[in-house]
Amino acid sequence: MAAIAQCHLLTYLHLCVQAGIVVISYTDEPHGEMVTDPGGAGQFTSVTVRPRVVITDAQRVTEAIALHDRVGEFCFIARSVNFPIHHEPQVTVA
Repeated sequence: MAAIAQCHLLTYLHLCVQAGIVVISYTDEPHGEMVTDPGGAGQFTSVTVRPRVVITDAQRVTEAIALHDRVGEFCFIARSVNFPIHHEPQVTVA
């Protein structure tokens, strides 16, 4: 989960830089669902990232939220796993 959350963070920040959105704070509380087989081996069935982002421009909140939808196109970890990654972003203004 940490690798997924960090890849989401770095990719999101890159997309924000490209769009000219200034991010001044970013925190995340990822959550994962797992299953374990009788032998004790386990695997994730889904991960949800919950980024809390603070930006400087109130007029760009909708755009900043929408950029989270694009992260999966570029994040190499998200593109490499065989389970869904969901996101529940919140964007506020400083």
